[in-house]
Amino acid sequence: MTTPLFVEIRDEIVEAGPMSLARYMALCLGHPIHGYYRTRDPLGARGDFVTAPEISQMFGELIGIWIAVTWASMGGPSDLVLTELGPGRGTLMADALRALGRAAPDFQPAVHLVETSPLLRAAQASRLGAVSPTWHDGIETLPEGPMIVVANEFFDALPVRQFQRTERGWCERLVGLSPDGGRLTFGLAAEPDREISAQAPVGVLMTVPAPALGISRNLSRRIVAQGGALLAIDYGHVRPGFGDTFQAVSAHRFADPLLFPGEADLTTHVDFAALGRAARGEGARIDGPLDQGAFLLNLGLRQRADRLKVGASRAQADAVDTAFHRLTASGKRGMGSLFQAIGIADPRLPVLSGFTPS
Repeated sequence: MTTPLFVEIRDEIVEAGPMSLARYMALCLGHPIHGYYRTRDPLGARGDFVTAPEISQMFGELIGIWIAVTWASMGGPSDLVLTELGPGRGTLMADALRALGRAAPDFQPAVHLVETSPLLRAAQASRLGAVSPTWHDGIETLPEGPMIVVANEFFDALPVRQFQRTERGWCERLVGLSPDGGRLTFGLAAEPDREISAQAPVGVLMTVPAPALGISRNLSRRIVAQGGALLAIDYGHVRPGFGDTFQAVSAHRFADPLLFPGEADLTTHVDFAALGRAARGEGARIDGPLDQGAFLLNLGLRQRADRLKVGASRAQADAVDTAFHRLTASGKRGMGSLFQAIGIADPRLPVLSGFTPS
């Protein structure tokens, strides 16, 4: 199937030559007319994937408790900038604010959402209209002041560049056209990038997540200067390494990332070690990374699940147990070890909640 975005990408390649993977991802996900996140709500059974907040209210409620504890450790600033990056349908923030209201009833933070999708902004407005959130296209327009930032499955969708080690050096992986011009293919730049000096066997791929590292540095700099913390939860790896994790998901199944541009979600595994190095370079402290399962259990997931089952029907109790297992278990059907949590904090704060056993 030829998608409308394929035609635009093909024409750009014909005119300017093969494009970087970062350019390709940016077009597929954020093109103003044909971009994946501009044209659909990707979440849920009818979408392409399910995130933790959509699995159970427990996830967002525990994040709300985390926000309350972190805010108290900051001295309870009344001008806190509570921010979510990539807030989906607003489910996480709605559940978090409900728990936050119980934990700190006198605290009503200003809510800021970094979101570019018009469809998802509408869903967020429906769920969060009572708190009058402010939307932003990027972090650059967030107001000054102490801040708490939550980013669940945000960094994995940011564009990356990839390089392959060849006999000549590190050559950038590019997206080009097949000889007949009818499909997209991967290729390599003719000349190596002379600024990359990493040592690795010939043939391996290296991913460079420049936008993610830029956001980590920017927010870390603000957190150190003005106070606060960032919690990021995503799937990825905690040790530096090489390999190709670029993938596409459509209808809850993996797909060819070059086949239907604009019609599938594109992601790469988050390099938590690189995010941490970027934050430390700005003077921030890193807590974690820690498996999502351990992090949620430290926050009290088991106790919350048991409380929800009190007085519940058998079907309701089974649903709670199923969600608990999916959020904490390892293996293909569980998110517990595949997803990691990392905290970026003002070094004057104590270790963030959830990163040590309760």
